[in-house]
Amino acid sequence: MLEIIKHGLETTVQELPGRIGYWEQGFPPSGPADAWSFRLANLLAGNSRDTAALEWQFIGPTLRFHRDGAIALTGAETAARLDDKPVPMWQTIPVRAGQVLACSPAKTGARGYIAISGGIATANVLGSRATFHMAGLGGLGTGALKAGQQVPLGESGATHKLMKVVDSARPPIAPVAGAGTTDNRIAAMLGPNDTWLDDNSIMMFFDSEWTVSTQSNRTGLRMSGPQFTFSAQAYAKPTEHGSEPSNILDHGYPVGGISIAGQTPIIFIHDSPSAGGFFVPFTVPRFDLWRLGQARPHEKLRFRRTSMAQANEGRRRLDKLCSIQSLIEVDTVGA
Repeated sequence: MLEIIKHGLETTVQELPGRIGYWEQGFPPSGPADAWSFRLANLLAGNSRDTAALEWQFIGPTLRFHRDGAIALTGAETAARLDDKPVPMWQTIPVRAGQVLACSPAKTGARGYIAISGGIATANVLGSRATFHMAGLGGLGTGALKAGQQVPLGESGATHKLMKVVDSARPPIAPVAGAGTTDNRIAAMLGPNDTWLDDNSIMMFFDSEWTVSTQSNRTGLRMSGPQFTFSAQAYAKPTEHGSEPSNILDHGYPVGGISIAGQTPIIFIHDSPSAGGFFVPFTVPRFDLWRLGQARPHEKLRFRRTSMAQANEGRRRLDKLCSIQSLIEVDTVGA
C-alpha cells in the first residue's frame, strides 16, 4: 500500500489512454494532463509507460511507502525530499518500506507526476483507473485523494535499474510560452468551425498573446485577449444555431478544441464535455496537449498554425521521446 499523509492539491490516480467509449454518457477520457511527463515517470519506475500513476497540481503530496520499490518524479519542478534528504527529478529513486516522500509546491509548471514500481492497482471503473475528479469516478472513488487513504499498488520487481532521462527528451516545462517568444508556441490547427471567424480574427489569434484565466481546470483553460470578429456565416444562420454569433447547434467537441464562448476562448482538455453550443475554430493537436497541462494562471500563451501533416509528425516524434531509448543508466542516485 501507499499511504497518503498529506494530499497536496488535486492529487489523483491517472492512467492512459484514459476512459474510452463513455463520453456520450458524460464520462470524459480523463488521464494525465501532461502525458509526456507521465510516461517518462513510468519508464523510470520500471513500468510500461501508460501504467496508472499519481498526478498532482501546484502542491505535491506527502506519501509513506509500505513496501520496497522504485519511484520517479517528473513534470512540474518540485523540491522533493525522501526522509528529509533531497532527491532528484527525472531519475529512478529506490525507496524502502517506511520511508516518506514530501513534495514542495511547484516552482515551475502546474502538474507533477509520481510513478511507483508496479503501478497503482485501484479498481478499473468503466475500463480505466483514471480519475474524473468532478464525478468522483476512478481512483479510490473519492475524486482527489485524501489524507489517511491507503492506495493499493501492483507487484514490484525485486531489483530496479537506476535510470535518468536524457536532457533532450525532457519536456521544456518552464515557461510554457512567454511574451514575445516564437520557438515555444503551442501548435493549433484550423477547424472544425474556422469559417465562422473572419480572416482578420484568424490572423489575430495566431499573432496575439493570450492570458490563462484563474477560472481554468482539467475541464478547460479559459483565456483572455483581443476581441474576435465573425464572418457572415456566424450571423446568417438558421435560428436553431442561437442568437449570438458564437452560438452553433450543439456538436461534438474534440479534446484540444478551442471554443469561443461569446468573446472567451476555452481550450477543452482531458475532462471536457463531449459536446456543446459554441463553435470551435481551432484545435490543439494531441502532441502539444502536454503544454496546456503545465499552463499556470496568468501565464501568457501564444499559438502557431499547424497542418495535419505536421501534427502527425509531431505525435510520431513525441512517441519516440516517450520510450526507453530516452533513458540512460546511472551508477548512483543523483549522478
